[in-house]
Amino acid sequence: MIKKIEVKGSEIRVISKNQQDYISLTDMLKAKDGDFFISDWLRNRNTVEFLGIWESVYNPNFNYGEFAIIKSQAGLNNYKIGVKEWVEKTNAIGLQAAAGRYGGTYAHKDIAFEFGMWISAEFKIYLIREFQRLKDEESRSTAREWNLQRTLAKVNYRIHTDAIKERLMPPILTKSQTAKVYASEADLLNVALFGITAMQWRKANPGHEGNIRDDATLEQLVVLSNIESINAVLIHQGLTATERLTQLNAIAITQMRSLVSMKIIKRLG
Repeated sequence: MIKKIEVKGSEIRVISKNQQDYISLTDMLKAKDGDFFISDWLRNRNTVEFLGIWESVYNPNFNYGEFAIIKSQAGLNNYKIGVKEWVEKTNAIGLQAAAGRYGGTYAHKDIAFEFGMWISAEFKIYLIREFQRLKDEESRSTAREWNLQRTLAKVNYRIHTDAIKERLMPPILTKSQTAKVYASEADLLNVALFGITAMQWRKANPGHEGNIRDDATLEQLVVLSNIESINAVLIHQGLTATERLTQLNAIAITQMRSLVSMKIIKRLG
């Protein structure tokens, strides 16, 4: 089934396959100023690492051998790979190249949101808003509740915690020890974005329902989504917690300044 949403004047197709939503990256490119191709995005090393992490979480048939070869070449001046070649070599499921009347490149919604940031931070917010509107309409017809911001955060947190498990977890941990490691990484992001830990927030807000992230603004949720993905990549690169916190804090400050200056919340209200 194909549905359409409109984002910043561009009509974007959304297809459902195996109960998963895929968004047209080809349509999204219409909103990009200047010449820009999906292959430009796909050749970036951070993109390749993000796609590899996503596939490792959701695709049991992912070809890690071919992925390792592609990852070693990503970012080089002479490196270039198309979506069809990426799918054929790695057996990836997050990206799809479709032919025919509704042809083009489609990406699982998680990946499409990440791609939206390459268009612009503003475009990503509007994409999330319009996609949420579509899902809200679907949920009203089926009497199901659906919240995109929380779903997006959970998806990125799953990718994030899997990266932690692979690179930071000592062997044979108890459940309590594991929880503490995850809590530490979650608070690393809290401090990078909010300047305080979850416990500090609770002490400063006694009797307040929810948690620090439930109280976040839409801009903060977008930045949180971004730095969760970036932190997963930094973990795979072997950076220490201190090094990652420094980088993530700088990124969070830059992105929040950009989003706040756009006054997006006022326009979305």
